Amino acid sequence: MAETDGTHVHVGRDGWLFLTGGSNRVMDRYRGPLAQWWLLRGWSRLIAARATRAERLGIRPLHVFVPEKLSVYDHKTDGLRYRPEHASTRQLSRRLARQPAYLDLLAPLRAARDGDTPLFLRTDTHWTLQGCLLAYREIMRALGATPPADIAARPRIVSGEVMDLGSKLPHPPVEALERMAIPRDAYRAETGPLLAAYETLGRAAELHSGAHAVYRNDAATADPRKLVLFGDSCAHFAPFMLTGLLAESFREVHFVWSSSLDWNYIETVRPDILLFELAERFIARLPDDRYDVRIAARRGTPGRALPTAAQ
Repeated sequence: MAETDGTHVHVGRDGWLFLTGGSNRVMDRYRGPLAQWWLLRGWSRLIAARATRAERLGIRPLHVFVPEKLSVYDHKTDGLRYRPEHASTRQLSRRLARQPAYLDLLAPLRAARDGDTPLFLRTDTHWTLQGCLLAYREIMRALGATPPADIAARPRIVSGEVMDLGSKLPHPPVEALERMAIPRDAYRAETGPLLAAYETLGRAAELHSGAHAVYRNDAATADPRKLVLFGDSCAHFAPFMLTGLLAESFREVHFVWSSSLDWNYIETVRPDILLFELAERFIARLPDDRYDVRIAARRGTPGRALPTAAQ
């Protein structure tokens, strides 16, 4: 089927919806023009430079990009004209095949896409709990860490929700959203002032860029290393996605919602691991790594304009 008029949502097979436009011009990530080549060259150089700087500080760096559904479930798009072989994540995996600071998530997600449980929500841009768990295990393997034995058996909650892509259709479908009550040993030890302000007003769901939280885990079984994570909504400051899984695994996890790094913060915290996570569509913008956690906390308050996680 064709893209739904004005919504940048393509309706595929079996109720699968795909984001095709938005402020990040999602389809541009599959057209392979010269501009895309230069952009990915810039990302490759940035990842290498970040890795070098982190390693000089004695920090283990790791970069992951969460592939778009278009990159993983291309067989569900039902006639959408694009070239999934040009996906940014696919090209970066080739460019950075020998770079230990880069972990390819596209290959394992595609390999598992035909399992009983979908890895992405059909009517949303985000991965499901199963997709997040798969990526978490890949990350833990790359970091030489062992997941808690019962991490996948934590209590789960299922609710019917209208998701982001579904909400753009004339008759929004309801999808079963499964979340896991991950925290058992981990707890939030620090809350950034911006996040605290939004939570006080009951508006935490509106907050994206600038959110900052620190989790600690005093369990004897926790990996003793400290991890700083710069990520987005696929990680999230609330502990129900990747951040929560990592918090249950490591002694200390710092989450900063930003695609640009704050090296002053990193050098102050001195983590053992620096993890960077970003959804594939946000590859459209090359970060300058001039982010400042303190300034971001002061500049945004409820009622004032904030950077958003634009689709």
